[in-house]
Amino acid sequence: MSTNVEYDCIVIGAGVQGSFTAYQLAKKNKKTLLLEQFLLPHTRGSSHGQTRIIRKAYDQSFYSLMMEECYDLWAQLEREAGVKLYRQTGLLVMGPENSQSYQQFKNTLQKNKSPMMVLTSDNFSQHIPHVKLAEGDGALVDITAGVLYADRALKTVQGQFQKMGGVIRDKEAVTDIMPGPVVTVSTSAGVYRAKSMVIAAGPWTNKLLAYTGLQLPLEVVKINVCYWKEKVPGSYNVKQQFPCFLLTEGDESKEHIYGLPSNEYPGLMKICYHMGSKTDPDQRDKQTDRSDIDILQRYINRCLPGLVPEPAVVESCMYTLTPDRHFVLDCHPAYSNIVIGAGFSGHGFKFGPIIGKLLCELSLGEMPSYDLSPFQVRRFQTTTKSAL
Repeated sequence: MSTNVEYDCIVIGAGVQGSFTAYQLAKKNKKTLLLEQFLLPHTRGSSHGQTRIIRKAYDQSFYSLMMEECYDLWAQLEREAGVKLYRQTGLLVMGPENSQSYQQFKNTLQKNKSPMMVLTSDNFSQHIPHVKLAEGDGALVDITAGVLYADRALKTVQGQFQKMGGVIRDKEAVTDIMPGPVVTVSTSAGVYRAKSMVIAAGPWTNKLLAYTGLQLPLEVVKINVCYWKEKVPGSYNVKQQFPCFLLTEGDESKEHIYGLPSNEYPGLMKICYHMGSKTDPDQRDKQTDRSDIDILQRYINRCLPGLVPEPAVVESCMYTLTPDRHFVLDCHPAYSNIVIGAGFSGHGFKFGPIIGKLLCELSLGEMPSYDLSPFQVRRFQTTTKSAL
């Protein structure tokens, strides 16, 4: 099937970033096509699952600043669609008190005047039951943080996009991209043309960029998403106002450990290690590494005595990592009408509305709302292979 319809923009990838980009374009009355290789909804990428943490607590100020507006945009979508997408629980941040990482989280919240509470070893247990604060660890609560209902958010933004006249075509894998003043995209089912294109394809980004002669230093890893059973049902429950939590670094973990109050599976708490093992996104089921689970078990044994230290359910998710763990939000170095949103490094979901807005601005040649220098392709210059 070939189509003579020319779009203002084609967005490839209907995960959270691509869906919000398409939605923002449709809001500006741009004729937009959203392409997705899998049948929607699916669990093959990085945007599925019921919950994600939303927070302003970050060790870099530019993320906290972006989140300020992002909370407003999430609330706006809730109002537009009449759907609840966020629940405030607070985020407990723990880590060695004198470590650089923990101090940066604390400083960023203070600097941005975000509502927070610092806990001491004396009052910790009365505020946070069923958690042991490791000796020498500091603890603070990012008060406005909470849980985003991820699956529901994705479905909602796609629904709003379609209400505004946007077109979603799922189960259409891209088979070719021809850059030019008008970009031509071939899929398994048709050929489409547009003035601009946004690639927001998560783990498949480099596969698509290959058609344009560009490769970015992106690494795809598979994460074990683990759910742990409460010994006493309800101990770590949202209804008990148990917060999300983030351990900035433990005795043995070089990455964060994070957790969310039980929601997906009643009586189970979601706790994951913020790193996984390298994988091919099309062969991820062959990746069976469990070293992250070993780290989590030891941590749960030590600090979360109310949980059975053996995961009851293990699901999977993929992260697409950049070397510095910052996003890529930029125009293609050779084709200014091709925009790239990639490398969300396992912490991009909460930014969906603001990233959609920024990628929309880039694709329309507008001045971006934020300083995008931390997210430019040129920071990888030594490792970026170009075949142009």
